[in-house]
Amino acid sequence: MPYAPPVRVLVTGAGRAIGAATAVDLTRAGHEVVATARDASLLEPLDVALRLPLDVTDEASVRRALDAAGELDAVVNNAAVTGRAPLEHYPVEQFGAVLDTNVLGPLRVLQPLLPAWRERGRGVVINVSSIQGRVPTPLEGAYCASKHALESLSITLHYELAHFGIRVVVVQPGYTSPGMQRGHRTEGHPAYRQLWEEWEGTDERVTGPGGRPGPETVARAIRRAVEDPTTPLRVPVGEDARLVLGARDELDDDAFEAAMRALLGVTW
Repeated sequence: MPYAPPVRVLVTGAGRAIGAATAVDLTRAGHEVVATARDASLLEPLDVALRLPLDVTDEASVRRALDAAGELDAVVNNAAVTGRAPLEHYPVEQFGAVLDTNVLGPLRVLQPLLPAWRERGRGVVINVSSIQGRVPTPLEGAYCASKHALESLSITLHYELAHFGIRVVVVQPGYTSPGMQRGHRTEGHPAYRQLWEEWEGTDERVTGPGGRPGPETVARAIRRAVEDPTTPLRVPVGEDARLVLGARDELDDDAFEAAMRALLGVTW
């Protein structure tokens, strides 16, 4: 793998799970990490170059954090929120909040950085998506939509920015344990009770018991993407991600749905 000299990397959502593991892994590899989180107290255990509060939904907070961070070589857009409900009952304002954090948040962080990166001819953008950005699932429609939008945004950024020497990579973890906090849950009408029951535990039916990639596995993939200029645009992480995304690429809609129903034992 081509070696990258130490770089200064800002990581959003570094307070827990993938973000915290990424901050640790990059630091151990010799990089300078600016770890950020909405609740900066979550960053205290991390041995990093700098810890900063950052709310990606607040432009003033983004500006303060970027000003304090100094010159950056790379950004890992990891901050995200989720929630579960049938779309019939998903609160529209909460749906908007998911999009605000998961899609507009990365754009808020990137826009102030890009002019300088464009002028100097280098920079790395790592956007942490999800298997659900390619393969939507029931009951998490807002999260799936946000990650699908993030992938689209990332591809557009790649087309626009590669000309200037700025790399964009989309990391696509499978079901990660432990992952982000589940967020709000709205059960909705009792008519959906069977769907809730059938969908519970489906991630383990894909990965097998104990088979989910840990945050450290995703962190290593992110570090390699930061360091290696030959990293492809999309990087699936975890056997489940490679399995499901590979099947999605090979099968038409009906065949893929039938295969996943059989795998997961879903009759809904």
